[in-house]
Amino acid sequence: MPESDKISRREFLGKAAAGTAAVSLGLFQSAPASGRVLGANDRINIGMIGLGGRGSAIVGELLELSRSGRYRLQIVACCDVWDKRAQDNARRCGDSVKVTRDYREILQMPEVDAVVIATPDHWHAKQSIDAMKAGKDVYCEKPMTLYWDEAKEVARVARETKRVFQCGAQSASDGRWWRAGQIVKAGGIGPIIWSQTGAFRNDPNGDWNWPIQPCRPGVDLDWDMWLGHEFGLAPKRPYDPERYSRFRKYWDYSGGLATDLLYHSLSHLLIGLGGGFPSEVVATGCQTVHGLENDNREVPDNFHTLIRYPQKHVVQMAATQENQTGVAELIRGEYATLSIEGPYVVIRPEPPFRDRMTEMSRNRDIFPDAEVITEKDGQGRERVTEIRVRGIQRAGHMENFLDCVRSREQPSLNADLAYQVMVPIALSVRAYREGRTIYFDPNTETVPGERAPVRPWKQGRRLLR
Repeated sequence: MPESDKISRREFLGKAAAGTAAVSLGLFQSAPASGRVLGANDRINIGMIGLGGRGSAIVGELLELSRSGRYRLQIVACCDVWDKRAQDNARRCGDSVKVTRDYREILQMPEVDAVVIATPDHWHAKQSIDAMKAGKDVYCEKPMTLYWDEAKEVARVARETKRVFQCGAQSASDGRWWRAGQIVKAGGIGPIIWSQTGAFRNDPNGDWNWPIQPCRPGVDLDWDMWLGHEFGLAPKRPYDPERYSRFRKYWDYSGGLATDLLYHSLSHLLIGLGGGFPSEVVATGCQTVHGLENDNREVPDNFHTLIRYPQKHVVQMAATQENQTGVAELIRGEYATLSIEGPYVVIRPEPPFRDRMTEMSRNRDIFPDAEVITEKDGQGRERVTEIRVRGIQRAGHMENFLDCVRSREQPSLNADLAYQVMVPIALSVRAYREGRTIYFDPNTETVPGERAPVRPWKQGRRLLR
């Protein structure tokens, strides 16, 4: 890029100051706005909000989609509370890219059609709601929010504003799980008994111990904006480079393994199960290796939760950062067990129901284009041992979002489904921290007996962890 096209620090700070002045003058309103109507050949203009590791990776993904010619899009604005990240990513995106520390400036740009939110978890709800009310479609990185009631409000605003909302758990666009959902809904494995999934890593240095960034609060970093204490998002505290650079280790900004990893796992599993809200959640865990003498993290590195659904179906999830040997992702029905193996959805009959499953395997409404593997029993009869069905062809997760920005259809992990995933994830964190079972009423979508949102750092609740 020519030297004259580069964004100077002075220019950046001037634009940031102008944005702050606009906020003080009340230019950012919360009333819903209508978005720009896109024609078939119109370019999709995108604003980036949050440009850490994940946000920067999404910039690369969007630039590649644009270069490939598959999508006509352009990143027109970059926002981050640390100047360097906004400036570095703006340079990647070409000329005339707006840079700012305040995401609300982007929401005031009429040319912006959609925003990508990749900020710390405690900001997701507010930024998503503000964006949709400003008439922008939203791709928000997982988790959807930090607290379950925030997810409920995001889903409500998405319906009210008719904006496209996609939560960034990429496996939710995996066509194998969508095929699994069709099979389960059609009764292909019988009544659902219980399911299992998880997330497993092993990093001797400890997950989320990212490099401490060379930021200078008050100079090139807006620490107060990062905290969000003025908006009631987290407690005010002096600058802490550990919290800034490694936020997933701290309860004020993250739910640890549950919100970072298990949100992914439950997203696709719930697609296979057909969605829905839980009735009760319990969790346990501990700091097995990290967080003892060698690490000041607050969240556990070993986490387990059980989620009961009203249909008397239980989901079991486990996550650890000290052993990467995983458990199979399974949906267990009375008649058969469903798993994902390679390109296939695989169904293996339970022994007492082999005759029933042999008959069902011929039903192409339940098992389309199935590969049926059989063996002869002692009487010479062919009995099914395995049914294999390929996944549904679906676009990738970001492509799915961009397609829906044009079509106005609902994306894979839309606001309503993302909310259904967020409820048990957020309640599992509470169950762990409070040392008790948390109940949820799927009919009223409330935690019985609670009249106000629970924020442990505000209310001084009794916490075991």
